[in-house]
Amino acid sequence: MDGFKKIELDAKAEKPVTNNTNKKKTIKVGIIILCVLVVLSVISIFTIVLPAQGIYAHAQKTMVAAKKVWDAVKKQNIEEASIEVEKTKKELKDTQDSLKTLSFVRFIPLLNNYYNDAEHLTQAGTHGLDAATELLSALTPYTDLLGLKGKGSFVMGTAEQRIQTAVLTMGKITPSIDEISKSLISARDEIDKVDANHYPSLFGLGKLKSELINVQKLADEGVLVVEQARPFIKTLPSLLGDPKEKKYLVLFQNDNELRPTGGFITAYAVFRIDKGIVHVDRSDDIYMLDNAISQKPKAPAPILKYLPLVNVLHLRDTNLSPDFIESMKTFNTLYNKAPGKIDVDGIIAIDTHMLVSTIKILDNEIYAGGIKFTTDNDPRCDCPQVIYRLEELVSTPKSLDLRITSLASVQAQRKDILGSLLYAIMEKALKSSPKLYWGPLFQDLFAKVSEKHVLAYLYNKDAQDGIEALNAAGRIKPYEGDYLHINEANFGGAKSNLFVSESVTVDYDVSSDGTITKKLTVNYNNPHAPSDCNLERGNLCINAVLRNWIRIYVPLGSKILDSKGSEVKMESYEELGKTVFEGFLTVRPKGSATFNISYRLPFKLDKASPLPLLIQKQPGTDNNNYTITVRGKEVEKFPLLTDKEIKIKL
Repeated sequence: MDGFKKIELDAKAEKPVTNNTNKKKTIKVGIIILCVLVVLSVISIFTIVLPAQGIYAHAQKTMVAAKKVWDAVKKQNIEEASIEVEKTKKELKDTQDSLKTLSFVRFIPLLNNYYNDAEHLTQAGTHGLDAATELLSALTPYTDLLGLKGKGSFVMGTAEQRIQTAVLTMGKITPSIDEISKSLISARDEIDKVDANHYPSLFGLGKLKSELINVQKLADEGVLVVEQARPFIKTLPSLLGDPKEKKYLVLFQNDNELRPTGGFITAYAVFRIDKGIVHVDRSDDIYMLDNAISQKPKAPAPILKYLPLVNVLHLRDTNLSPDFIESMKTFNTLYNKAPGKIDVDGIIAIDTHMLVSTIKILDNEIYAGGIKFTTDNDPRCDCPQVIYRLEELVSTPKSLDLRITSLASVQAQRKDILGSLLYAIMEKALKSSPKLYWGPLFQDLFAKVSEKHVLAYLYNKDAQDGIEALNAAGRIKPYEGDYLHINEANFGGAKSNLFVSESVTVDYDVSSDGTITKKLTVNYNNPHAPSDCNLERGNLCINAVLRNWIRIYVPLGSKILDSKGSEVKMESYEELGKTVFEGFLTVRPKGSATFNISYRLPFKLDKASPLPLLIQKQPGTDNNNYTITVRGKEVEKFPLLTDKEIKIKL
């Protein structure tokens, strides 16, 4: 019994001792862990959190300073922008100094990624500000010439003398583009070292991730544009006639009679530029130049098919390719045969949008050839007066002109109206104070270039490479992804495009195996009454039936499935690295028309990423409305003012 009791007591005593010991150990470990956490928290407050708050405060100041730079740029104030750049540099330096207090974080796993990213971004900021400093320094002497706010170096003398001085000194500053390029490349390289995947879509970091991806894309695109445009900028003094004068053939494309590169070629002028000063050497109606050319080739198939009374290729009909450079090469095959043709250094095309916006900036009033041109609405066409007046001068038959005035007077007006109008515009701009017109004129020129109302084909390769980098050459671009370019030609002779509105809907559908089908719908509407086209009564025939040749450029290998609305059988072929669907339709005054086409893309959907789409705008068009839908649900809606790239989630 004694032995049993001893064993029983020992067993009972053993259990509580074990439990108490474990509890004490657990509590002890918990206290130690808690103490460590407290200590670490205190340490982190003083070594990471508080310094990080200081860094954040400096970063906020840097952002505020950078915004002031941008605000100054938007106000076109070069002097203020330069001051704000220097302030931003100081704030960024303070941010970098604060960041150094956390340099030990680079040795801590996980946290080191964020520290390194911050370091790369601040370094990118430094290089970006260096590029801004170089650019502003280069622009400062020319502020008065560009209509910018600041203290320029060419404030004395006439406007022509200031331009001449600027062009003569431009060669000395163009090397700045090399330094700007280097700084931008360095900034891009630093930004590319940041891994956006460090920032998941948790804790509100998704927005930061998307912003980083966007910044990286913009940096890459910025470097690409500057690198490609650099040869053009370096050749700019030469293009402006220093040291040797240059001559350019300027073509006026009437977009109210739309053709593939922007409009019907109505008139031309030869401009001579000598050290920045522009002279008009010749201007004429395109028909006069056309009539001087003998032995013209047979008209191409589209002309024979849709302009049946035209059997040969005329200069005015050479812009059939949607690629401006290809069209101008065709133009030159005939222009080189013209008696007395003037050798030029390139071709520049403008349309009515450029004329109208320029006249509006110049107080809405220009006198040329004794005629007043304005942008006021003319009720005879519900369009700017300058448009109707030019049509009146160019399109009115000579037999009717004779009733109004002498043949010599009519021919004189026809011959030099474009040259006279352009020269009058330049003269008014040059004789004014630079601060009055020049800034808005330069801004408007850049806008019209991006909108393809001004196109250029320069024979200097470096210059042309730069023009193409700036998307100012009207090229049909190669593209990895989905692609769309709608190109149309008015083969009716009237100016119906002035009255017809156009809207486009693109609908995507994806099958279970990833096959992508698209349905394209183009709606046309002409709400205006027809013109009186009886030439005996002397009215302008500007609104008549639109005879519309339409071509749809899509990714190479696309297959047409169905179409409605074309009045001829749809054709499919390859051109300019694309598949082309071609048709023809008409739109009557006070009428409408709809064109539909369904086709299958040559690739399947990669479910891991959105579908990239490039829509290229046809030169001369304006405000065609586009709606992008997926299975009938709207995802994008916009007026197509420039080429547009978007990513579509299917």
